[in-house]
Amino acid sequence: MDIPKNKKIYFASDQHFGSPSLKLSKEREMYFLEWLDKIQKDAFSLFLLGDLFDFWFEYNKVVPKGFVRVLGKLANFTDNGISVHFFVGNHDLWMKDYFETELNISVHFNPEDFVFNNKKFFLGHGDGLGSKDTGYKLMKKIFTNKLAQRAFRILHPDLGIRMGQYFSSRNKKISSKKDSTLIGDDNKNHSFYISEKLKQEHFDFFIFGHLHKPLEINLNSKSKYINLGDWISHFTYGSFDGTKLELKKWEIK
Repeated sequence: MDIPKNKKIYFASDQHFGSPSLKLSKEREMYFLEWLDKIQKDAFSLFLLGDLFDFWFEYNKVVPKGFVRVLGKLANFTDNGISVHFFVGNHDLWMKDYFETELNISVHFNPEDFVFNNKKFFLGHGDGLGSKDTGYKLMKKIFTNKLAQRAFRILHPDLGIRMGQYFSSRNKKISSKKDSTLIGDDNKNHSFYISEKLKQEHFDFFIFGHLHKPLEINLNSKSKYINLGDWISHFTYGSFDGTKLELKKWEIK
């Protein structure tokens, strides 16, 4: 797919809206909305690489309270012809069809590759790629168990969502202790996964989230790895203009 002249593709991840509370996350939501307003002028596509929410669960008739401005803005993107892709993260594993049916957003449950202007991208949230990402793997076993999902859905949403928010915040505290070791001199986890992928086929760019740590690493003369950081303390994002991929920081006014 070719990007039209003067248009860009944008990437962001790990907003964790709703944490530590709806009230306290509102300020970060406003920063994110300011960024969305800015990029809408030249955006061709927007890729959100997971953990937009600190917890998300879709009942048949109920979704978590809040985030109306963010969801409305994303709907405005797609209404105006800007494609939006959402990669499910470890905090929004229970995504179903709400984004697709209500917002016209493409939802991806696994890493995928894309080609833009003859540049090959490998995109994903980045969770569970390494053997030591134990906090996530424990959570995923519970959250993807069909019996557990059915049992959870029996709970009244007031109770179920409150429980989900509690355990989601607990998991973040557990996994964050491991996350700091995911990139290192010995090429653990993400780096090892990427090196194995490159043995199989060439990619120009690998883009992940999950680590909450902005990273820009030249893997070799032709390939680059970017971790998008987060919108909790870093407020970083990726921008691709058809030729160059950059990791940038949104300046809070």
